[in-house]
This record gives sequence, C-alpha cells and structure tokens, in this order.
Amino acid sequence: MLVKEMMRSPVTVVGVEATIGEAHELLQAHGFRHLPVVDRGRLVGVLTDRDLRFATSNLCHTARTAEDPVSGAMSSPPLTADPLDPVEDAARIMREHKIGCLPVVDGGELVGILTGMDLLDALMILTGVTKPSSRLEVALADRPGELARLTAFLADRHVNIHSILTYPSPEAVRTVLRVASNQIRPLAEELRTAEFTVLWPPPKPWQH
Repeated sequence: MLVKEMMRSPVTVVGVEATIGEAHELLQAHGFRHLPVVDRGRLVGVLTDRDLRFATSNLCHTARTAEDPVSGAMSSPPLTADPLDPVEDAARIMREHKIGCLPVVDGGELVGILTGMDLLDALMILTGVTKPSSRLEVALADRPGELARLTAFLADRHVNIHSILTYPSPEAVRTVLRVASNQIRPLAEELRTAEFTVLWPPPKPWQH
C-alpha cells in the first residue's frame, strides 16, 4: 500500500502571513489537528493544535497572541512523504519523530496529507477487518515453505484468504490471517490435526 492510496487530498492550508487566531478558527471550523503552512504556494511548515496551545500558553518563553503570525508557532522545516512511498515507511517516520502527520509532496507541490488516523485506516485495510472474515493465527517454523504449506492447506479446503501479516517471535514466525470462513473453530482443529500450531482461536477447555 502506498501513501497516495491513503493520503487526504485536496489539502486545506494556511498562509505563512496568517495569524494564530485565523489558524485556530480554521482548525476549529474543519475539526482538523494539522495545518500545512505555505508561502506563495510552497510548503514551509506545519502547524498543529498542540503548537497553538503551547505558543499561547505561559509555558512558552515568548508567549504569543492571536494577532501574531503562524510563522512563530509552526514546525519548520517540515518532514514530508512522497506519494509513492510505502505507507509503512511513512508510519516509521511518524513514529520515530513523534509527529502526527506528514504532508505529501510531489515534485515540490503539496498534493496531500497523511495523518495518524489515515494510518489506522490503512492498518484496518491491510489486516482485512473491513471485510466479513474470521481471524486465524498460526505459529510457523522460520524456514522456507512453511507459509506455502499453510496457504496450500487452506486452498485445498476452498478457504479464501483476505490478508496475511507476519511478525517474528523468539520461537517462531507468528502469522495472522483473515479468512472468509465463519467456521473458524472447526478449521483450527483441522489445522491442529495437521500438526500446525494454532494460537487463535484457542482450543475449547475440554480439548486441552
């Protein structure tokens, strides 16, 4: 999944000459938390609701008023993403820098914005929870062919896979699938009989 598939566009912006009061009204009117700041169409900063609260509080050494320009409160230079960046790379940047959005720039032009909520939407799509499905989690040995063995097992039973996500653990590769089946417990028991380690759904108490 790429940034361009999840970014919001067109983007509401504020000019660098705008006042803090004007920016606050714009954020409130649209229910936004982030505003890209532009100077003659060029992205020069990002203003957040948190920036505004801090800039006008007594905690700021040079507390500002509603009449001061946003240039004194914005974060600059802003970190940005490219429309063709993988969405997971954008998530990593946002997490590492503890920021809530990334303006998306293509050839110097601001074309979108990606926020933390957009990343949650991406996670929901990638995990398949936006479609009717059931969750299956299996611990696979970290060696070639194990994932193919699992998917072949499901294909033989005509079970459609909506999504597959994997992540390492000390003992195995944990593999989370969303599958088009409402008979997930019988399917899990078939997998256990075939010597797969099924983590979810757990066996019923009397099956231990």
